[in-house]
Amino acid sequence: MKLLIVDDANIMRTRIAKVAAMCSTHKIEIVGQAANGVQAIAFAKAIRPDVITMDLTMPEMDGVAAIQALMQISSKLNVLVVSALSDKATAIAALRMGARGFLAKPFTDDQLLQALLEVGAAEG
Repeated sequence: MKLLIVDDANIMRTRIAKVAAMCSTHKIEIVGQAANGVQAIAFAKAIRPDVITMDLTMPEMDGVAAIQALMQISSKLNVLVVSALSDKATAIAALRMGARGFLAKPFTDDQLLQALLEVGAAEG
């Protein structure tokens, strides 16, 4: 599973990468990290990840707009929204745009890993 991590907070990108690397039963390869939606789209076009973790609140291009653009590149992308926004309307908007799952911050390492594996299993 090729994973692209998208979050404007470096500490969050690092944590997600660390948790993904700890998964020994499923091969999760981190193929890129982006700080905003614009970078995420460029990475997605270049490396075609299987799964993308997506924050919603970011500068330049927010997660909902990024998800919409990513789905135009490939409707088969598996996007897991990882956001502190517990606003149901925003979460629903992200899911309507094509996100496959939602994980609210703060979360445990186990919750993140389970969500990654569930979204990754939806592949294809």
